[in-house]
Amino acid sequence: MIRLTNIKPLTDFLRNSKDHIGTLQSSGEAEVLTVNGEASIVIQDAKSYQALLELAEQARQDERLRQAMKAVENGELGEPLGEAFSRLRQKHGNAS
Repeated sequence: MIRLTNIKPLTDFLRNSKDHIGTLQSSGEAEVLTVNGEASIVIQDAKSYQALLELAEQARQDERLRQAMKAVENGELGEPLGEAFSRLRQKHGNAS
């Protein structure tokens, strides 16, 4: 979530970029830069951006897993255990 205190004019960022970059790196929070009073771009330090990308990827993987589990529960994926063992015995022989 972006805090209202992290909304700055682009001109202020351009004039004081070193200060802004230092704040971005130390706080780990993003800033919204405005042009003519309207939000235009969001900036953040590379470490925080990488963490955000990793969270997004984890969320994608979690959703894929939820969908797969739902499909298994609905009988759309998978096979009964007995059938799987039978198929594996036929393919690989009985390794008792």
